[in-house]
Amino acid sequence: MKIRAFISGCAGTALSKDETQFFAKFNPWGLILFKRNCEAPDQVRSLIASFRKVVGRPDAPVFVDQEGGRVQRIGPPHWHKYPEARKFGSLYQINPGLALRAARNIGRLMASELYDLGFTSSCLPVLDVPQPGAHDVIGNRAYDTRAERIMILANAHVAGLMEGGILPVMKHVPGHGRSLVDSHHNLPVVTASRLDLESGDFVPFTALADLPMAMTAHVIYQALDADNPATLSRKIVRHVIRKVIGFNGLLMTDDLSMKALSGSLAQKSQMAYAAGVDMLLHCSGVLAEMEEVGAAAAELSAKTARRAKAALKLRRKPQPFDEKQAVADLEALMTG
Repeated sequence: MKIRAFISGCAGTALSKDETQFFAKFNPWGLILFKRNCEAPDQVRSLIASFRKVVGRPDAPVFVDQEGGRVQRIGPPHWHKYPEARKFGSLYQINPGLALRAARNIGRLMASELYDLGFTSSCLPVLDVPQPGAHDVIGNRAYDTRAERIMILANAHVAGLMEGGILPVMKHVPGHGRSLVDSHHNLPVVTASRLDLESGDFVPFTALADLPMAMTAHVIYQALDADNPATLSRKIVRHVIRKVIGFNGLLMTDDLSMKALSGSLAQKSQMAYAAGVDMLLHCSGVLAEMEEVGAAAAELSAKTARRAKAALKLRRKPQPFDEKQAVADLEALMTG
């Protein structure tokens, strides 16, 4: 069975019989887990192992949105509570050196917990540059309001993550910071000029364009493509993301079940592939939706397979670190 170019969620803390049959039939490239899937360490390890056994790939990638703050899928009592990214930015204004150390150490601590459970990747850093008056769907998930600080802090955070054997996924390219609505529920339309986008929103993505994976934004940018959100836009994917920003890694959609995108899941899937996205992402864990995406999912093309292989090749065994100092930095940031 050939691998199909999509990443799927699942419903609960263990694979159901129907889900097992689904994964065996459609063989998605990867799995993504959410809070509903993660109750305790041994349970998470067992769930991940079950997925890998079903698809017959012991290294099949497994993702999680573990940013910290309000986007944290594993947490107390079994795992640490992590700060939102803006905490690093606030500390940076007071003590830049300490903020960079904390970002790196906390990224490394986070990686230690995720690696121990069997995860391959965490969907961070958030490289969006929030603008005054924008919806708080990004808000304090952003490291700062300044593009230059975002890229510096994100680079430190990612360094810690990768030193711990966890791959990053930068999001939401080419930038979600100007959105006036939440793309989980509505389609954002950005009216900023191309010059403003290139001189602001694109800057962190360009600076970190060598990261292995990225996630698209379900946002219309009128100056780039007035008709299609970035996820479904050939102009944005093939020209802006690949050429202007210079990202050549594995590109995945944001969750296809979000309300920003209209049409059936099959239509969204086909349009995303046509735009040039490598990998579909579907997160709801609703079996009927999973089956629709699975049926629409293409087999890995030669180009996508190369990008997927190159991304996974960047994963390293965890490097030694000062866990005591990392925990101290975390506690200081959480209470400061």
